[in-house]
Amino acid sequence: MSDKMLKQQLAEVCEQFRIPGTLVWYKQKKSGNINTTYQVMVQDMTPKGPVETGYVVQKINNYVFKNPEEMMHNIDLVTQHILKKKKERGVIGRRYRLHFHHTEDGKNFLFSEKGGEFWRLMNCIEDCVGFDESSDPKVLFMAGKAFGEFQMNLSDFDAEQLVETIPNFHNTRLRLETFFRDVELDECGRCAEVREEIETIRGLREIGCKLTDMLAAGELPLRVTHNDTKSNNVLLDKTTLEPLVVIDLDTVMPGLAMHDFGDAVRFAANTAAEDEADLSKVSLDLDLYRAFAEGFIGAMVSSLTQKEIDTMALGAVTITIELAVRFLNDYITGDKYFKVVYPGHNLIRARSQLALVKDMLSKYDDMNRIVQEVAEEYRTAKA
Repeated sequence: MSDKMLKQQLAEVCEQFRIPGTLVWYKQKKSGNINTTYQVMVQDMTPKGPVETGYVVQKINNYVFKNPEEMMHNIDLVTQHILKKKKERGVIGRRYRLHFHHTEDGKNFLFSEKGGEFWRLMNCIEDCVGFDESSDPKVLFMAGKAFGEFQMNLSDFDAEQLVETIPNFHNTRLRLETFFRDVELDECGRCAEVREEIETIRGLREIGCKLTDMLAAGELPLRVTHNDTKSNNVLLDKTTLEPLVVIDLDTVMPGLAMHDFGDAVRFAANTAAEDEADLSKVSLDLDLYRAFAEGFIGAMVSSLTQKEIDTMALGAVTITIELAVRFLNDYITGDKYFKVVYPGHNLIRARSQLALVKDMLSKYDDMNRIVQEVAEEYRTAKA
């Protein structure tokens, strides 16, 4: 699509969401593996002259999200509940809320019959910063605090109101069963080159399924969780780094606190990028791990059960195994889920995650000790 055609399409989306004014410029944001995101600027004429306002427009990947209407229903419920909680604490203003605009018929999404596309439009948070990665413990602490507060704000929310938009999203046992079935099918003929990785995953199968089995046995509480707790899904104040808002709520569903914790440290406390090809660079930074744990556990320690604390480190191992499985499964089935920028990208991602699992397991006792120390420290402080 040409720039002119895309600009016209984005202008039409803004008009459908009742945004007054004229779209003056746009740019595509490159972050994110799933949806296509644009930052747009709209100029509106007022009695005091032209005023420009920024918005974020997204085209939802409806291959990944099969029921985007249900996903947007979840988002509406969750954002309204969080807004209520923040108002109760006196936290108000545009910068502290994620707001999705509605069309004339009251929907927070737009479906294009012509192209079969789903669009949404949200407010742009001003004077904020997000970090794709950071080696600053303060940033990790603040990100942990943001995600911990997110779960605390939803601790009294009835999770049964939410639709499971991606069924069995963190059912690691089912993901492994699907993976090994797809290995047997080998529809793209790629399994021969990844036999070593397949056998590594086979050896991790037991530990990878522990949390799923504990949940099934009723040993762990089900919470409303974010399920994509990368540090770049938190917007922080540009000056103080205090958390403003948690974004990217597509995968908000009932889940386990340990999965949110684990996915965050898998991403943020990794000494290398998620798709690092040089595996010697991949390891878990325990200082960054502790910083995130202090923020996350500190924000919700009064709500956590002892079993949740005891399995927090296991959450990091589990989610890293799960991501390795998902990346490798996507590779052997033709790269249909995650965006790739070069041939073999998903394979590199899978190998990097498996290297991180190996390092985590070598540091597992330290990971558990840190979580227990942090929990005890914050429990004592709140007593």
